[in-house]
Amino acid sequence: MVVHLNGEDRAVEAGMDILGLVASLGLEPAWVVVEHNLHALDRALWKEVVLGDGDQVEIVRFMGGG
Repeated sequence: MVVHLNGEDRAVEAGMDILGLVASLGLEPAWVVVEHNLHALDRALWKEVVLGDGDQVEIVRFMGGG
């Protein structure tokens, strides 16, 4: 199955949820926000939202600095 992740096609396992996608990318869930099919997604729903073929996902990681 293929999703569009940050503007690029990426193969993912069928049945993968948003939390699984974030984990598979090696990202710390507390430091990212996720948009799924043009909607900001509450972190509490990440395990409930199962990805579908062609879904659009944007993941933004917070960066520290000064």
